[in-house]
Amino acid sequence: MKELIAVVDDEEDITHLVGLHLNKANFRVEEFHDASSFLQFLNREPPRLIVLDLMLPDVDGLELCKQLKKEDRFSDIPIIMLTARAEETDRIIGLELGADDYVVKPFSPKELVARVKAVLRRGKEKQTTKKIVVGDFLEMDLRKYTVQINNKNIALTTTEFKILQQLASRIGWVFTRDNILDNLWGDEKYVLDRTVDVHIRHLREKLGGYRSIIKNVHGVGYKLEL
Repeated sequence: MKELIAVVDDEEDITHLVGLHLNKANFRVEEFHDASSFLQFLNREPPRLIVLDLMLPDVDGLELCKQLKKEDRFSDIPIIMLTARAEETDRIIGLELGADDYVVKPFSPKELVARVKAVLRRGKEKQTTKKIVVGDFLEMDLRKYTVQINNKNIALTTTEFKILQQLASRIGWVFTRDNILDNLWGDEKYVLDRTVDVHIRHLREKLGGYRSIIKNVHGVGYKLEL
């Protein structure tokens, strides 16, 4: 099955040109001229990559990128922004919102195809590292949201999983309660920092004999240490 690329641009000649070259490169292509038609399609068949114009008639492309990156179902889909905006601030904002590349009009269709291939290649390389292994006993699958201890699954809540992932991503690093709250809820956090202590206690209980790998750093926060 050919990989599907969605091209979202209000200029039909642009979508046709990009689609023509992507088809020649052995991709399937769906063309859209506004955000609403693209979003309707997205729920039916998520593409492998999105080529997204910033200046759409119904929604700002930056806002659409931000929306997609916030949704778990779509956050892993790479986005290449294609736009006439050449200002450095636009590039920086786009990349900070999660875009994987930024191509300015006028552009070379062949270069765009090369960038599509490069972004997809990077994505495949990332997929091979979607696991965290701690010692020789614990493995986290970040795509399936599963945790195994000695090859046996343990059931964690989403919050417990995210805390363990954060601690395991930097073994030996100390994360303050605020660090952990920011990771869990960002700017929308409204809970007390002691909530973290409750989740840590439950997480330790589920780790059983390995509970001691989560260390309390008095007055600061927590770290994972073997």
